[in-house]
Amino acid sequence: MSEIVVFAAKKIITMDINRMEATHVAVRRGEILAVGDATCADQWGEVRHDDSLKNTVLMPGFVEGHAHMMAGAMWEYAYAGFHDRIDPDGKMWPGLTDIDAVISGLGDVAQTLEDDAPLIGWGFDPIFLTSERLSKKHLDQISSTRPIAIIFSNFHLMCVNSAALEMVGFDHTTNAEGVIKGSDGQPTGELQEMAAMFPVMRRLGIDFRGLSQKEASIRAYGDVARRAGVTTVTDLYSQMEEEDLATMLRVTGADDFGLRIVPALGATEGPKAIAQKAETLAKLSTDKLRLGAVKLMTDGAIQGWTARVKSPGYVGGQPNGIWNTPPETIFALVEELHSRGIQMHIHVNGDEAAEVTLNAIEAALRKHPWTGHRHVLQHCQMMGRALFTRAADMGVCCNIFANHIYYFGDQHVALTLGIDRAERMDGARSAIDAGANIALHSDAPVTPMGPLFTAWCAVNRQTMTGRTLGAAQCIDVEEALFAITMGAAYTLKLDSEIGSIETGKRADFVILGDDPLAVDPIALKDVPVLGTVFGGRVHLL
Repeated sequence: MSEIVVFAAKKIITMDINRMEATHVAVRRGEILAVGDATCADQWGEVRHDDSLKNTVLMPGFVEGHAHMMAGAMWEYAYAGFHDRIDPDGKMWPGLTDIDAVISGLGDVAQTLEDDAPLIGWGFDPIFLTSERLSKKHLDQISSTRPIAIIFSNFHLMCVNSAALEMVGFDHTTNAEGVIKGSDGQPTGELQEMAAMFPVMRRLGIDFRGLSQKEASIRAYGDVARRAGVTTVTDLYSQMEEEDLATMLRVTGADDFGLRIVPALGATEGPKAIAQKAETLAKLSTDKLRLGAVKLMTDGAIQGWTARVKSPGYVGGQPNGIWNTPPETIFALVEELHSRGIQMHIHVNGDEAAEVTLNAIEAALRKHPWTGHRHVLQHCQMMGRALFTRAADMGVCCNIFANHIYYFGDQHVALTLGIDRAERMDGARSAIDAGANIALHSDAPVTPMGPLFTAWCAVNRQTMTGRTLGAAQCIDVEEALFAITMGAAYTLKLDSEIGSIETGKRADFVILGDDPLAVDPIALKDVPVLGTVFGGRVHLL
């Protein structure tokens, strides 16, 4: 007979409306056997009591519904971001807060490289710098002969030096969307969205798939998640090939790998081909590797002015963004995938992109009714009450990028959208009131993975300067905690297995050093994560 272990805690927040709090949880064969007090499992036979967590608070393991496996792998490149960041090993990397610091920091990295090696950086975001926009002129100061490519924090843009432009043949004659030119007609070095970036990525060997699918990268991703208290995480634009699958199955199948990964296959092929690939992968799912969903890209990033927004557009008069997938292709992909019962996660930053996507889903639903699809709009940053209501009416989930309020809120007021639209950005209150099923996410590595920080953002809506941006859109702590547990599990169709601490579910918990329901809401982000329990196994930090 399998051993029954009863974990004691100072408090267990269950997310189960039938028993919201407890002090003990019994685990057998990686599943929750009973929840209650010290005697909760006595009727099942002999038990072993484990008091190692008795001074902690347990919650369901956090569910990160929008992140990318390159959150671990990107640290193979030079960090060039504005904010301080912690790498998978726990090392702090100070932010580079002006253009001189960026050039100096990247120059130091260049000195460590072989003469013919490219310099690749990531995490840079010009929206925080008050100087002129990063260009080939700045990167040429580091080297005019070594190819340099700096990937922006949103992963929708990059800046390259003259050597990299010459390598791919971008010059004054280039007439391609996303290759930005200056007043002299020459490329500035800024490249927007994948069509413009891909030639440089290919020539420099910037391969997100290759980076992410190595065993070391998968394990680094596990470290990132574990530090944040996450026990189920997505990889929301997977480019998994057959050889990658074997590695993923081997690594995730190891007993010491305490994380469940839910990849969504990137829609990089035609509708029928990507649907067939998703159906084939779905049959290979395991407990710790859940396959079969598909990710669609529509528009770009608001802070890069490449998101598709409705009138009146951007406050600076910038052009209205770039379609990564044109609307007619969005309609074709949505209809094919929906008709074959494949769940979709669809990137929508701008409200025009959200409206086009909802139109496509509505058209597919008219042809192929399916009440349990749970397609998910990802980011939902400019959706208002009307769009959230449409989503709710159609059973479409909304995974909201709450971290944007803190990291980019001040810049959205000043530079992209203006105060009125910035105050309703990432409107979790409107979404909940409209009846939509919501989750909250980090989009790591765009922003650091940390569900308690993400919940704090949705509760307090504070920007980097301490301003409350859109108080009417604040949600309460209970709603935010639900969104990073049961809400996110619902968007992944895993709510019958994870997201709450109740009998019959997976024994996946986060171990906290304080009670997130008892602290001041402004201190929610500071509640310590001490470790996780995955399938009944304790993993302390």
